Amino acid sequence: MFYSSHPLLRNRKVKTASVSYSELLFDLIYVFSVTQLSHYLLHHLTWIGLLQETVLWFAVWMLWQHTIWVTNWFDPDNRQIRILLFVSMLIGLLMAATIPYAFTYRGLIFAICYVFIQVGRTFYVIYVLGKHHLTANFRRIMGWFCISAFFWITGAILGGDWQIFLWIIAAICDYTSPMFGFALPYLGRSDSRKEWTIEGHHLLERCQLFVIIAFGETLLMTGTSLSEVEEWTPIIIISAIISFVGSLAMWWVYFDVSSEAGSRKIQEVKDPGKLGLIYNAIHIVLVGALIICAVGDELIVAHPEQEMDTEVVFVLIIGPIIYILANSAYKYVTCRIIPLSHIIAIGVLILLFLGAYHLSLLLINIIITSVFIFMIVCDVLCPNIGGKINEKKNWC
Repeated sequence: MFYSSHPLLRNRKVKTASVSYSELLFDLIYVFSVTQLSHYLLHHLTWIGLLQETVLWFAVWMLWQHTIWVTNWFDPDNRQIRILLFVSMLIGLLMAATIPYAFTYRGLIFAICYVFIQVGRTFYVIYVLGKHHLTANFRRIMGWFCISAFFWITGAILGGDWQIFLWIIAAICDYTSPMFGFALPYLGRSDSRKEWTIEGHHLLERCQLFVIIAFGETLLMTGTSLSEVEEWTPIIIISAIISFVGSLAMWWVYFDVSSEAGSRKIQEVKDPGKLGLIYNAIHIVLVGALIICAVGDELIVAHPEQEMDTEVVFVLIIGPIIYILANSAYKYVTCRIIPLSHIIAIGVLILLFLGAYHLSLLLINIIITSVFIFMIVCDVLCPNIGGKINEKKNWC
């Protein structure tokens, strides 16, 4: 791995970079953002609302992702970098506060906050780096942020259908540009081996901490919904317990094996920057699915005997399917294996999706929770069934 020294960069002589207290404080803004997103979807439970929530989620994640890459390169305990984090927190707080009305009268504020953080942070990094081998990489990043900024700001000004259309383009720009090295005319393309000199374990640990934030939201939605029910009938209590067990089972599927295997692999690969980018691309889908599942938990506890309609079916069933698919992709990238239990679980949930419209929310939740428990039992008893383990690196 190629490194070049700088007073603000982390000390790469240390084997693994630790997550600092300032980074954990920074994450609190995203606890609030996730809550805002789940409530947005809950109050806009339509196909348009789901599309809008997805675009907002991509914006929130990309802000967080690019910040954690910066704190992976730079020492967050350094005063200059810490101040950068705190300024980003303040503007991020304002941006998160606009989420409920981002597609109405606060869209421009949302867009300005997003662009200011992305462009401002990158400009600051270019300024403090000076003549350094990482500077060219950040210039390319700046170029792509300026391109997406046009779509964010223009969409917010035009509003209506133009806003969602242009914001989708902006989100695609920010999501896909790292995948081809932020390539731009005259500026070239970033080399992940030489310019994405990250500490892999730190990057994956940050992703795992965000997954914890999302699981916290599923528990908060369950608890909040339970507290708002006036009369705690037995079916309400059972619904809350099943939702809790379901969240615990989903946590187990991710953290029992795959998260640790991912940490080991990213520490040993020759190109951790490229693998880190793949992990980020997977986790944006995985955490987004958990936000959808959090909305489902709220609906289940509040209305356990309600029958399904199309949007609720999507939240309760498609959310878990997306979560399992993301876990499968994570395990394939890490271990070159797709567990048979995951394939069976997806098949069962698809069948459930086709016949769910005459079932109550509680019964659907019991079936889904049972599917996740089945996955856990299968993975514990037969962890390697479903694919071929890498013989040289037995990550799983």
